[in-house]
Amino acid sequence: MGLREWALGGVFVSPLLLYALLALLLTGLLRVALHKSGLGRWIWHEALFDFALYVCALAGVTAAFGTW
Repeated sequence: MGLREWALGGVFVSPLLLYALLALLLTGLLRVALHKSGLGRWIWHEALFDFALYVCALAGVTAAFGTW
């Protein structure tokens, strides 16, 4: 995909928006998997963990789909 803008109806849209939405979905799936497996009870600060997990997921999605 790369990090090039897409023109949608004359409006340039950054692919980072798509990556962010994909990372949000991935974060939600990982959170559900953590709570189903019982590992969610070891999380000390849930909001901080959610943010860190989202940043890691966004970095992973960007590294996987984006070309520098």
